Amino acid sequence: MGADNPPNVARKDSTPGTTDTSLGGAVRTISGLTLVSRVCGLIRDLITARVFQDTLIGSAFAAAFAIPNLFRRLLGEGALAAAFLPEYAREADEDPKRAGSLLAITLYALLALTSLLTIAGELGILLILTLFEHDADRVFSLRLVMVLLPFMPMVCIAAIMAAALQVHGRFGPGAASPIILNALIISAALLHFVGPQWDRHASAYAIGIGALIAGLAQIAWCAAALRGKVRWKGSLLEAHEPLRRVLGRFLPVAIGLGAIQLNALLDTIIAMWPTWFGPTMFGMATPLDERSNAILSYTQRLYQFPLGVFGIAVATAAFPALSRLAGDGERFARAVGEAMRLSLFIALPASVGLVLVREDLTRVLFGGASGFSDDGLTRSASVLLGYGVGVWAYSLNHVLVRGFYARGDTRTPMLIALGAVALNLSLNLLLIWPLGEAGLAWSTAASQVVQVCVLGFLLRRRDGMAHAGRGVPAMIGATSVMASLVYATGRLMGEPASWGGSLARLGAMTVIGFAAYLALAAWTRSDELRLLLRRTR
Repeated sequence: MGADNPPNVARKDSTPGTTDTSLGGAVRTISGLTLVSRVCGLIRDLITARVFQDTLIGSAFAAAFAIPNLFRRLLGEGALAAAFLPEYAREADEDPKRAGSLLAITLYALLALTSLLTIAGELGILLILTLFEHDADRVFSLRLVMVLLPFMPMVCIAAIMAAALQVHGRFGPGAASPIILNALIISAALLHFVGPQWDRHASAYAIGIGALIAGLAQIAWCAAALRGKVRWKGSLLEAHEPLRRVLGRFLPVAIGLGAIQLNALLDTIIAMWPTWFGPTMFGMATPLDERSNAILSYTQRLYQFPLGVFGIAVATAAFPALSRLAGDGERFARAVGEAMRLSLFIALPASVGLVLVREDLTRVLFGGASGFSDDGLTRSASVLLGYGVGVWAYSLNHVLVRGFYARGDTRTPMLIALGAVALNLSLNLLLIWPLGEAGLAWSTAASQVVQVCVLGFLLRRRDGMAHAGRGVPAMIGATSVMASLVYATGRLMGEPASWGGSLARLGAMTVIGFAAYLALAAWTRSDELRLLLRRTR
């Protein structure tokens, strides 16, 4: 069986519209389940924001949770998955037995690597706590990191299993896996209210333990979904060649795909500076405080909602198909263009919408009697403004980077990503002084816009992007009309005097904006809307 016609995955064949409908169906599956997961995530944030509020404890928990998630995005669903998936897809077509060996050996190697990193991290933090004197806040923050570090190998293993399931045409289990995590974190957080009245420190530890239990459950969930599709006994000799190619791609891919994650890590370190390093930075009083990372972290989830539900879903669904079409220039260019238009179809109005509703959104989700302080809400809205303007760029970045990887080019995205990280760090250190933690958000957005522009220019010059710009003027027009209606609705309803007023205005602006954009897309007969709604054959 040839590499261009694999079993159980989206195929490119002679039937008109087959690739379109397969991509649309995969995007619907991933987006639908991710939407459920993200809604659970918002509920999780609503609860934990009222457990921690915009306090040092909230900042410490966000920093501790960010570290295993960074490795998940780099070693799991990000770099390693991007290096592993094309080889696994090829082997699944040509030699399923060797594909099973590749998966098994990859999982064993990943488990060994992440376990060693976890042990090294635990010992390093233990030495820091033992050899140096620290105040109580720093000790608590570092101990919380120690609790959550074992989550790293679990979540990375589950992510590679999810990548293997994509090749077998099963996008659902991987997309549904985060629901398990959110459910267990919510359960642990509720103990703060319905169980013994623990203080926030105890609740942070309880939620961390809930995350560890969720990691084990996610592995069991994905393993059950893979049952009957792969074998778990791997032969290193049998998988040697594809494994060598995976490892050869991994480091460049880790840098290329990891730019956003590295930027997020830099943001976390800078936001935690007052707790981890002290009140001064480069001899000057830092413009941040102990609440900065809590505000930054919770607000990040809001722009990540549309990105996760649709932007990453498009890239995830398109990657197996792009890998198989890499040898066909015309079809590959058409597939990249299609994925870009699909991504932009939602990301562009989402970007504009987040900017317009930012004050009501942050007040509804994080405000109220036991939520953020008024100052924290104002700062959160400023952070969301910075992140919101770049949502379209974050989405396109995932598609473009995978376009390069599908063609076997890992060096170009790596070099561009290194430049983006350097730009982000430079802007971070410049913008935090006038803007506080909002400067970190604006720096991330600016570096992503530059990265996407460079990636798009180079990919178009090399491979072309058949019809990539088709329909974009209509999207811009529809987004402009939507933005006008949303803005007018907000002005007509006036400034809300209460949390309920913010909820009412947010609901009205959201419903009117969504309905207007959808109606305009239908009226202009948008290809992207047709692709999303058409049933998969």
